[in-house]
Amino acid sequence: MVRRNPKNPAKQPNGRGNHPSSNAGGGSGFVRIISGKWRGRKLPVKNVEGLRPTTDRVKETVFNWLAADLYQAKCLDVFAGSGGLGLEALSRQADHVTLLELDKGAAAQINLNLATLNADNATVHNIDALQYLSQTGQPFDVVFIDPPFRKDLLSDVLNKLEHNGWLNKNALIYIEAEKELGVPDVPAHWDMIKEKHAGQVSFRLYLREEK
Repeated sequence: MVRRNPKNPAKQPNGRGNHPSSNAGGGSGFVRIISGKWRGRKLPVKNVEGLRPTTDRVKETVFNWLAADLYQAKCLDVFAGSGGLGLEALSRQADHVTLLELDKGAAAQINLNLATLNADNATVHNIDALQYLSQTGQPFDVVFIDPPFRKDLLSDVLNKLEHNGWLNKNALIYIEAEKELGVPDVPAHWDMIKEKHAGQVSFRLYLREEK
């Protein structure tokens, strides 16, 4: 997979995103695919308490970062929620996306949206993410991690990804979390290559260097 400037983190000033909304205009009830073969498609989101679909503004930035790395990539969306990140990856020619979502209704809605798009290269698991990651895994090229705020889940997820075989040697890991959390404690051989902030949210991209 092509890598671009892995040694030069691009730190940028704070944005003004409003993370709790499901689209850049502040509305709710759907996610919009930004680019790729399903560009502009709007898909319904299950009304689940605490669900925070990534805003269009943040999503556009993230997928610009990943533009050279998604083609034929195997992706994992750890806390899928609306499925917006995984669907965007599929739209941009990812080979396969695995989505983990604990809420039964949200997981069912992701499956309905995949059926609407006639997407047969995705798998949705209605399961607790930590339970799923506790088993020995298959390696992924790109991993999206956007855990529920203030649930203290991130460090455990990162540990399981690293030690249970879920990451390829040069995997890319996207982490979205509340700004107050600060920079997450990641393994020493993960290099932060991108970082940005939007409202109450910080989002970062890491490159896992081969040991």
